[in-house]
Amino acid sequence: MTKTNSGRFFEDYTVGQVIRHAVPRTLAEGERALYHALYPMRHALHSSDEFAIAAGLDGSPLDDLLTFHTVFGKTVPDISLNAVANLGYADGRWLQPVWPGDTLRAESQVIGLKQNSNGQSGVVWVRTRGLNQVDEPVLEFVRWVMVRKRNPGSPAPETVIPDLPVAVAAEDLAIPEALDFTDYDFSLSGEPYCWGDYAIGERIDHVDGVTVEEAEHMLATRLWQNTAKVHFDATHREDGRRLIYGGHVISMARALSFNGLANAQIIVALNGGTHANPCFAGDTIRAWSEVLDKAETDAPGVGAIRLRLVATKGDSAQFALRGTDGKYAPEVLLDLDYWALMPANGDSVH
Repeated sequence: MTKTNSGRFFEDYTVGQVIRHAVPRTLAEGERALYHALYPMRHALHSSDEFAIAAGLDGSPLDDLLTFHTVFGKTVPDISLNAVANLGYADGRWLQPVWPGDTLRAESQVIGLKQNSNGQSGVVWVRTRGLNQVDEPVLEFVRWVMVRKRNPGSPAPETVIPDLPVAVAAEDLAIPEALDFTDYDFSLSGEPYCWGDYAIGERIDHVDGVTVEEAEHMLATRLWQNTAKVHFDATHREDGRRLIYGGHVISMARALSFNGLANAQIIVALNGGTHANPCFAGDTIRAWSEVLDKAETDAPGVGAIRLRLVATKGDSAQFALRGTDGKYAPEVLLDLDYWALMPANGDSVH
């Protein structure tokens, strides 16, 4: 009897199954510093205690995507160790800030199963919650993963596909307690543009690009304790290439979006997301955004903006998303739909 863990395969999942993931993780300022070293992150609220205190918070919370990657990484040994690919996200909400010193753990419930027609793999849907040291939920999201079967001849389970919302409703967004942007300092944030300056349908080219290095993406994935074989083991894929963790692409695109969306300070919901094409070392990531919706909030001086964030590779055509066949263009790496919070008006520019 072996003591090592080969991970779950498709036939190991049942709808309703609850999995408590191992190894809680205490986050500190070191994680923030390393996160900002890996990505060109410059959003002021996650960089400066003084800026965050002026916005009504007790200090600078850890980056929202740092929280996401940490919780996501906890789930990998149980959900996606034998994954072919992580396919998408939906119905995600950041429920409260995470502070240096907080300890996060994760648990997931299987909410859907569908065997692929080839009989070699299937899709597993899970709803994951991240909880802090006092068992308060800080994050929840749904993701679906294509997982290999242990035995292709094993019977297919009953197909259950969860009914997921197209987007988190604006009234269901969890806004950090005491957040107040009425005295927002635009000179320190880096750009003068507020919620009122953006129009639904507007597209923003974030201009800059970053070439992905093999060592950096593996360092990042290790930081989140993500053990998926496709990111580390060059023998795990027929082409002998390590697949870049999709979260690495998300964080890189979010960091690049500072140029044009510097005041989209806090991510509060993940409406949907697709890793459209694989990313490999040597690819140059670029990004553009589209404003999908806007909503007022009850928080003083705070507006909510719904954004599509698209990451592309190479010198791709500006704002290209899909080809004439309706499929994602081959240069598109990521199509992410999220809600963010930003100052509602520019009265405090000066």
